[in-house]
Amino acid sequence: MSNLHDISAIQHHKHAYEWIQEYKNLLKPESVQICDGSDAEFDQLCEQLVKSGAMVKLNDKLRPNSYLARSTPSDVARVEGSTYICSQRKEDAGPTNNWIDPNEMKEKLNKLFDGAMKGRTMYVIPYSMGPLSSPFSKIGLEITDSPYVVVNMKIMTRMGDAVLKSLKNNDFFVKGVHSVGAPLKDGEKDVSWPCNDQKYIVHYPETQSIFSFGSGYGGNALLGKKCFALRIASVLGRNENWLAEHMLIVGVTNPEGVKKYICAAFPSACGKTNLAMLQSTLPGWKVETVGDDIAWLRIGEDGRLYACNPENGFFGVAPGTSLKTNRNATLSTSKNTLFTNVGLTDDNDVWWEEMTDDKPKHLIDWKNRDWTPESKEKAAHPNSRFTVPITQCPSLDAEFENPKGVPISAILFGGRRKRNIPLVYESLNWGHGVFIGASVSSEQTAAAEGKVGALRHDPFAMLPFCGYNMGDYFNHWLSFSSRSSKLPKIYSVNWFRTDSKGQFLWPGFGENMRVLKWIFERDEGKVDAIKTPIGFVPKESDLSLPEGYENNYKSLFEINPSAWLEELTELKDYFKIFGDKLPASFTAQINSIESELKKQ
Repeated sequence: MSNLHDISAIQHHKHAYEWIQEYKNLLKPESVQICDGSDAEFDQLCEQLVKSGAMVKLNDKLRPNSYLARSTPSDVARVEGSTYICSQRKEDAGPTNNWIDPNEMKEKLNKLFDGAMKGRTMYVIPYSMGPLSSPFSKIGLEITDSPYVVVNMKIMTRMGDAVLKSLKNNDFFVKGVHSVGAPLKDGEKDVSWPCNDQKYIVHYPETQSIFSFGSGYGGNALLGKKCFALRIASVLGRNENWLAEHMLIVGVTNPEGVKKYICAAFPSACGKTNLAMLQSTLPGWKVETVGDDIAWLRIGEDGRLYACNPENGFFGVAPGTSLKTNRNATLSTSKNTLFTNVGLTDDNDVWWEEMTDDKPKHLIDWKNRDWTPESKEKAAHPNSRFTVPITQCPSLDAEFENPKGVPISAILFGGRRKRNIPLVYESLNWGHGVFIGASVSSEQTAAAEGKVGALRHDPFAMLPFCGYNMGDYFNHWLSFSSRSSKLPKIYSVNWFRTDSKGQFLWPGFGENMRVLKWIFERDEGKVDAIKTPIGFVPKESDLSLPEGYENNYKSLFEINPSAWLEELTELKDYFKIFGDKLPASFTAQINSIESELKKQ
């Protein structure tokens, strides 16, 4: 049994101690426990979750030390409509964020939080985003009444005693308060997944604090993830001259043993996790994983841009992950893994759609019902997850915990586009690259609301995650060119271009190594490129096309002037939402590209 600390464990930090006491008085829990982050504590809390019906222990022979949690059907994903940036001024939140006056929101939340933890334990989670020894890293304290959150945060962050000991009196920390919003009356029996119909995910940029009410799920409740590592960290980055980005980080090694690091930002369903753990189809080329979701970037002493992954685990989407599509992610989940909302097989293992070619004849679905291949609903929720330590990833890069971060040689941006956007092109310069990042968009599919083929803009893949006005965010990115002359090249990639019959022109997955190879060799100055109105594209001789796709070069890189002029007109219309915050250079970029296209 873990010896969970009482509140006296944090008395050495006067500010933190007083803050915890303040919320203890408001939340009115039955008890308070400071989490120590030990394996014994993890095991104890998992056992507690199994007894309460919130989790199922999986077959230790098939999947050692692993568990399955099932949420209620009303609490299965991030709630963007209930996510707020409550800056002092509305304009500082910008047109892409929900805003409510911070005083009004505090009054509303204080009423909801008053007594919200009655009958429950209030856990205090001390955690570090990034290695404790790194100048990149930031410390957070999360108050929560969810043991599910505690065990997930142990995997996703550096958590516990070591963090508490490193927190010196009056050191800065990000404050997070989370409650499922389900107080228990005396003698009331708890439910397996407590939550509340009212949900609020609230960020106060000026005080670097986060308040989450009503949800026990993922990014709503694991406050170190999107709330801290992106929304609050993006504000800290603006204030302290660094960047917090929704980016993977990989190391790419060529056959000669030269390694370069690359960051990439894609909206959801655009191949981000697969690229983060890519298995090369090119002999002698290797990709290793530093991070799959978030990157913090700073200019180093040598003027280069360095990236650090602030997380310590993967919180990955399960459906579609298999040994065929992402072998490394699948192997990562072989032990010590928490699964949420996937199917439970008859031998007490997990299964989800596309995990195997053969479907189980029977299992228990994520709603705890009998399921067979004839069932109308899926065995796993589309947003079902696995939480797993990053150290279990077979492709983990040896430098993933380097306190200085890793030097970045290229930054990639991309969306899901059937037309117009080439397979890959290189920006003309840093300012043009920032414009490319701001222009990221994906075409709507039949499964999404809105007109099929209509563009859904997601600048820098940060639309739901930027903690301040995105116009200011664009300008922050642009400002880096005045700080260094050694910034990485920026690229656009698009794995999803199709022909007139709707067939993909590029196979994707491991074959994306061919694009990474060209980018790698561009950085080395080994290959030239063709200048077009939108940027530099590869010569056909420098990009070896995969078998069966040898004749697709022209289709993959065609730049249709009239279609691109329409693209820019649509982009100008979108950019209007940023008003006078839109960088003047973006308008100049559009005008320059339009001028070049009209010459074609």
